Amino acid sequence: MLATYPYHNRTFAFDPTAPLDISLPLAPGEHQVNCFWAEPVQFDVIRVGDFVGSVAQGGSTNYQRVHLTPHGNGTHTECYGHISPDPAATLNRCLRRFLFVARLISVQPRPQANGDEVVLLDDVRRELEGGSEATVRPEALILRTLPNHRAKRTRQYSGTNPTYLEPALADYLAQHHIEHLLLDLPSVDREEDGGQLLAHHAFWQYPQATRHAATITELIFVPDDVEDGLYLLNLQVTSLQLDASPSKPILYALRQADRS
Repeated sequence: MLATYPYHNRTFAFDPTAPLDISLPLAPGEHQVNCFWAEPVQFDVIRVGDFVGSVAQGGSTNYQRVHLTPHGNGTHTECYGHISPDPAATLNRCLRRFLFVARLISVQPRPQANGDEVVLLDDVRRELEGGSEATVRPEALILRTLPNHRAKRTRQYSGTNPTYLEPALADYLAQHHIEHLLLDLPSVDREEDGGQLLAHHAFWQYPQATRHAATITELIFVPDDVEDGLYLLNLQVTSLQLDASPSKPILYALRQADRS
C-alpha cells in the first residue's frame, strides 16, 4: 500500500506500513546508551497503602514512576531552549510539525591534530550536493557516522570525548534551511568545550537570528540495511514543557511517484 506526499511541486510515494525506527529505546539498568554523566534510567513501582503497581508482585495493574534525563538517556530531541534562558523556549512550543522530507547520508569523521574525531563540512557538503537526490532540498538531515558499530546502541559516552561536528557545518546547515538535524552522536559539540557550544549556536543561529522551529535529535541509531537517500521523517516526541524530550524518529523510504 502506497501513500503520496507532495513536496516542492513534486509528489513522492511511500509505504506507511514499512516504518524504519531509528530511535534507541529507554530501559532501566547500566547497559543502555548514556552520556554527560546522566544517571541510568530507572523505573520505580508505585506503592500506596496496600496497593502495589506491579502485576508480577500481586498488584492489579502495572503503575510505575520513570526517572530519566532527556539529554543523557537515549534518543532525544532538543530545541533552542537548550541554550536559552527563555522559559517559553520549550520543545512543545517550538516543534509544531512532525512530518519532514529528510536526507540520510553516511559520513566518516576525520581525526584532528588534537586527537578529536570531527564530522567536517566538506565531507557532508560533498554527500549532500552529489547524487540524484541533490535536486531535492530536504528539511531534515540524518547523519550516520562511520564505522557504524552496533555498540552505539549501548555505549557509555561520558568522559570519552565523543565525535562532534565542525561548527562551520552547523552554520552551513542553517544557511541551507535544514530545520531538523538528527545524528548518532551524544552532541553536536565537543563534550567539554568551556561552555561555548559553538555548533548549537550556529545551527540555531542563536541569539542574533534564532531559528525557533529548528531541532536537533541526538543518539539515534540507523542500521546498516537502511540505505542513504530520501525519507519521510515522522519526528515523534512527548508533550513536555522542557527544552528537550525523549523522541522516536521514524523514517519511510521516499521515491518519485508515478505520473498519471
